Amino acid sequence: MTETGGPSGPEGTETPKPQADTPQPQADTPTPPQGQAAQQWQSPSGVTPPPPLPSYQPPPQQQYPNWKVGLGRPGVIPLRPLNLTDILDGAVTAMRKYWRMVFGAAAVTAVLTAAINLVGLLLVDTTGDLEKVRDLGPAATDQELMNQMVGILGGTLATSFITLVATLLGTTVLTGFLTVQMGKAVLGKPVTFKEAAKEAAPRLLPLLGLTVLYTLAILVGAIFCLLPAIIPYTFWALASPAFILERGTVMEAFRRSVKLVSGMFWRVFGILLLAYVISSFLASIITIPFSFSAFLSIFGNLDQIYVPSTGDLILQSVGTVIAQTIVGPFTALVTVILYIDQRMRREGMDIELARAAGIQTPPPPQAW
Repeated sequence: MTETGGPSGPEGTETPKPQADTPQPQADTPTPPQGQAAQQWQSPSGVTPPPPLPSYQPPPQQQYPNWKVGLGRPGVIPLRPLNLTDILDGAVTAMRKYWRMVFGAAAVTAVLTAAINLVGLLLVDTTGDLEKVRDLGPAATDQELMNQMVGILGGTLATSFITLVATLLGTTVLTGFLTVQMGKAVLGKPVTFKEAAKEAAPRLLPLLGLTVLYTLAILVGAIFCLLPAIIPYTFWALASPAFILERGTVMEAFRRSVKLVSGMFWRVFGILLLAYVISSFLASIITIPFSFSAFLSIFGNLDQIYVPSTGDLILQSVGTVIAQTIVGPFTALVTVILYIDQRMRREGMDIELARAAGIQTPPPPQAW
């Protein structure tokens, strides 16, 4: 046995002593309490242990509008630069969605135009001159034919002037009304006939002056040759919607149209020409049954001159009213949508329209 009272080790060995670098248990180290008191336990240094780290939550991804609709489609067109299909589809969609207002306004203006034109045809009677030319026969001298043709030419110019005035009046009223309506239809906001008429009425008289200047510029250009007529026709084509929607002066509207068309002359001209061709083709199909007598005269005796009766003129006027009611709004709506498209391309109007429609626009890209 050893001096400490423990058992002795094997012979020739000594009891191992504790090493200096081996940690020994401390008698005064407090033991953390168990149970409910463990939540308030603090380390001997008095420092509260940090709370556990929260689990990682990825930030929510922002949903941006699809590129096909740009910043959204609150109304009849998507808020982004438009292609040809978008422009034509927007015009047709507006005609379908607001058909009561569109065709109602077109019918009123078409009846007004046809009535003025019919009165002019009845007052400036060219049927008498046509009957005289028909009665002259092959024995008529050149001087007699020339005198009758001069009379026919004078009457034709007079009726053409009356038709031009009636067309300008109808176009002005319809353009002003549909421009106001399209400004609301792009945002998807409802608009009544009374509201659109009230908003467009104060601008109709100056708009008529703008339309007259625009028409005269095209006519003067057409007198010299075709190419100069294309220039005012295209550069000033957007003046009417600019005048109604921007509420500037007539000259400011012309300048705005030139600014928006510059750099995209042939694109604007091509779209306007296509809309005109479509409208003219559909109108001719509609009016053919109402001009049946004149159509049959083509296949009759070529020596006989067709002289329309009063019933023929009334029937042709009815056909014109129907054609203008159905087809007339198309060209006006295409022009307004083309104006909005040019502003979206050049001035970022799609962002302004999206904000006006209550659509949240994406933040601008951050510079590095």
